[in-house]
Amino acid sequence: MVRILLQILKWLGFALLTVVVGLSWYVYRTWDRVWDAPLPELHASSDPAVIARGQHLAYGPAHCAECHTASAEVFERYVETGVRPALSGGYAFPAAPLGVVHSANLTPDPETGIGRYSDGQIARMLRYSVKPNGRASIRPMMPYGDMSDEDVVAILSFLRAQPPVRNVVSNAEWTLVGKVIKSLAPTFKPRTDAEIHPPKVSPPQQITRERGEYIVRSLGNCSGCHSPLDQLTFVVNGPEFSGGMPIEPRGIPNVDHTLWFQPPNLTPRAGSALNRFPDRETFVARFQKGGRKYPASPMPWNCYDHMTAEDIGAIYEFLHSLPPAGQPSPQEPTVKHE
Repeated sequence: MVRILLQILKWLGFALLTVVVGLSWYVYRTWDRVWDAPLPELHASSDPAVIARGQHLAYGPAHCAECHTASAEVFERYVETGVRPALSGGYAFPAAPLGVVHSANLTPDPETGIGRYSDGQIARMLRYSVKPNGRASIRPMMPYGDMSDEDVVAILSFLRAQPPVRNVVSNAEWTLVGKVIKSLAPTFKPRTDAEIHPPKVSPPQQITRERGEYIVRSLGNCSGCHSPLDQLTFVVNGPEFSGGMPIEPRGIPNVDHTLWFQPPNLTPRAGSALNRFPDRETFVARFQKGGRKYPASPMPWNCYDHMTAEDIGAIYEFLHSLPPAGQPSPQEPTVKHE
C-alpha cells in the first residue's frame, strides 16, 4: 500500500513539474512577444482647425495630459497656473504585484519621443494597443480602439505640432507575477479587428445618447475606473459603470496617502452618484465649475472641465440610459487603505 502511494506521489510530482516547466517556457516565449497588427492608413494634418481639435481632446475628454506629464506635481502646476505642461511622459504607475509602467514621451522628439515613429505606428497604438516596437500595451490604459478616424487624425496632428522635448523614459518593470499575467490575460494582448468598430467621423457634438456613449467609451475611459475589475487582469467582472475598486491617491505632497478613492456607481440605480444630480444642468455645472474637491482624487476633473456643455450633457443622457445596477454610492468617496 505504501509503495502504491509513493508511486502515485511520484507521478503527481512528475505531472506538476511538467506543468510548471511548460508554463515557464510559455511565459518566457510570450510575455513580451512581438505582435503583427495592421498600420491604419491615417496621417497627421497641418490644418490649424484639426490641430486645435486634437489639443482639445488631449487636454480635455481623452485626458492624455493627466498621464503623459512627468508627474502628478507637474500636472498640478498646470492646474494652478494654466500653463500647459509638455506631454513628455515619465509618469510612474505602480501596479503591484505586476510591476511599474511609465507613460511615454508624446512630443515629436526624434530620439526619445514620437518623432522616431510613423503616423501609422502611433495610430496602431491607439487602435490596436500595439506599441511601435510591436509589443502589446495595456488595453484598459489606452481604451481608444473605437475612437473615430477623424479624432485619431486630430490627436496625431496635435502631437506632431508640439515642440519636441528630449526626455528618456524608463521601460516598464515587470515582476514574475506580471510576466505570467501578461502572457495569459487578454487585457495585455492586442485588440483584434473583430473587437473594434471605429467610425470614420465622431457623433455630432449634440446632447444625444450616442454622443455621450462615444465620449464615455471611446474617449473618456469612464468604465476603466467606474466598473468592477479583476485586480490582476483588469477584466470587467461585474455590471459596467456600477462602481469600481478603490484607487490610490495622486502622487502629490501634503496629502494623506492612506486615503484611497472609491469610484462611485454611475448607473441610474437609486442611491447612485448619478442620481444625486437633479437635472442635466446641475451635472454639467459639476464638471465645468465644481473642480477637484479632494486634491488627491484620481478623477481627471481638470481635464474634463474643458469639455463643452453639449458633451457633458450627452454623457448625462448616456448614463441615464444604462440599466440600474450595483450598490448605492457612499457619500464619502475616500476609504482607508493601510
